[in-house]
Amino acid sequence: MSYSTLRGSTLEEMLNLTNEAYRRKGLALVQKIPTPVTPVEFDAGRRVITCAYFEKKSTVDYIGAVQGVPICFDAKETAEKKLPLRNVQGHQFDFMRDFERQGGVAFLVVYFRAADEYYFVPFADVRRLASERKYAGPDEMDKRLLIPRKNGFIVHYLESLARFMEIIDSNGGAAP
Repeated sequence: MSYSTLRGSTLEEMLNLTNEAYRRKGLALVQKIPTPVTPVEFDAGRRVITCAYFEKKSTVDYIGAVQGVPICFDAKETAEKKLPLRNVQGHQFDFMRDFERQGGVAFLVVYFRAADEYYFVPFADVRRLASERKYAGPDEMDKRLLIPRKNGFIVHYLESLARFMEIIDSNGGAAP
């Protein structure tokens, strides 16, 4: 399936395909965390839930391991030129903070449709940006962490994760 075929798809669908390719190649094992819902109405003829409500707030969209490194991340997509940082919920901040305290790496994968760019945004940057402003666009992102489209991966965030880990190592273990 080509990238152009997926242009109308959501970021999560692209990440699911990427994660499946990572799994097949033995690069990572990353799973989508389902949002817990309770069905209220069900159309038995079509076998479709027609009405439901969220049971509780979810944590992040994805969790897994990359070559022994635990990761968690949330996918954010915007058709606007800037991402509303209110889209990162307080419970998500808390989960990512606690995840990093346990030795994992937490981040966002952000897709700016207007710029057609994907970014790996480390949790430290998410926290900093949210404390400084209400919106963040591609200009506020670390260009070193732009997610490439290559090697047959639709959203090749592992390359940006590796670059981020190199930056941390060169900073003596501190996030940039």
